[in-house]
Amino acid sequence: MGRATATPAHGAHSRWPRAVARLRLAFRSPAPAASGGARWIGCFRPAPPAAVKEAKGKRPEVEKEPARGGGEDVWSAQAEAEVAQGGGFPEHLVVMVNGLVGSADDWKFAAEQFVRRMPEKVIVHRSQCNSATQTFDGVDLMGERLANEVLSVVEQRRGVKKISFVAHSLGGLVARYAIGRLYEPNNKTKSSSEKSRDEGERLEGFIAGLEPMNFITFASPHLGSSGNKQLPFLCGLPFLERRASETAHLLVGRTGKHLFLTDNDDGRRPLLLQMVDDCDDIKFRSALRSFKRRVAYANANFDHMVGWRTSSIRRQHELPKHRLLVRDEKYPHIVHVDKGATNSNEAEARSDLYDPEEEMIRGLTQVPWERVDVSFQKSSQRLVAHNTIQIIAEWHLNCDYSKEVGVKSYWLNSDGADVINHMMDNFIV
Repeated sequence: MGRATATPAHGAHSRWPRAVARLRLAFRSPAPAASGGARWIGCFRPAPPAAVKEAKGKRPEVEKEPARGGGEDVWSAQAEAEVAQGGGFPEHLVVMVNGLVGSADDWKFAAEQFVRRMPEKVIVHRSQCNSATQTFDGVDLMGERLANEVLSVVEQRRGVKKISFVAHSLGGLVARYAIGRLYEPNNKTKSSSEKSRDEGERLEGFIAGLEPMNFITFASPHLGSSGNKQLPFLCGLPFLERRASETAHLLVGRTGKHLFLTDNDDGRRPLLLQMVDDCDDIKFRSALRSFKRRVAYANANFDHMVGWRTSSIRRQHELPKHRLLVRDEKYPHIVHVDKGATNSNEAEARSDLYDPEEEMIRGLTQVPWERVDVSFQKSSQRLVAHNTIQIIAEWHLNCDYSKEVGVKSYWLNSDGADVINHMMDNFIV
């Protein structure tokens, strides 16, 4: 297989970036207003320009600092205090990647929850190299930018030893490309004592020189958007899906070509087909295999942007039946968890015709994936499920009648909070 890198054509940006931005904003949950039903409480108001500190003794304070190569690093003030006393700084770097027309702010809630939950263990980097209309440049160019940003962070934070990726929507594809670029095979030989101690746990390789731990995606179109019902708002109508495939590049540039598998830079195969295997210079599959866990969170319904099959890397008949979806009291929007691997050999024997989607499934399932199915069916935010699964908006509650008079920080649009909690509860540190 040839090189996976392609140089984007000049002027490949969208012709209508503002229109797409408006479309994306239309799918976000509306911000709560201090009027109507909320006014009678007399509590809700937008967050002030300056950050509001939380009550002392409640949760670890969060420290933030712009990263040298772009983006923002987030860690616990508790960890910094321990460093001052001779302790060590967190060794696990968690890289968070936004989706189409997104930004580093999309991961604000999850990043702060991470460092509060694991103050001594993780430092979170919210990537900013692919924001807004930069996400129209193509998966490959975005992946190269992300890889360079990660290398810059690792250089700046020399104490980190482990790395994980958490990505939303298109960011999942970008992260898959980036780890392929950052992958280094493990050619080190161990002594007999090391072999006996770490038997069965030999590292497959390194990502940016670090030990790969978790690779987690939320509502990411791993199989692209070209299949039937893979872009749900088109209602599965064949003529609309064909039209979308032909015109996607007019809206979202080279990224549209990659998502609909219509790119053929220098006569090469579509990029997403290349990304399910190891190429000459980028080891996509080996990079995925090097992680201890690969997890795909997928909306089972009400996601108008990314279909259930493509976000969970499944064939149609492998999707859980809706009658089998059971809610968890601890995680009310988690309806199904599959920790096993898909048997791709059975499908390969049955498939006679060439199908790009089938090829991608076979390639990606050469490594095991955990699949977590999410449903916001009974939520008031179900129509924006694609963003609810990840994005939480911060607001502040000013209640004079509370036990501790003052301004407190709360997270509204919080129907996705249990999904983030599920991710953290199962996170390998």
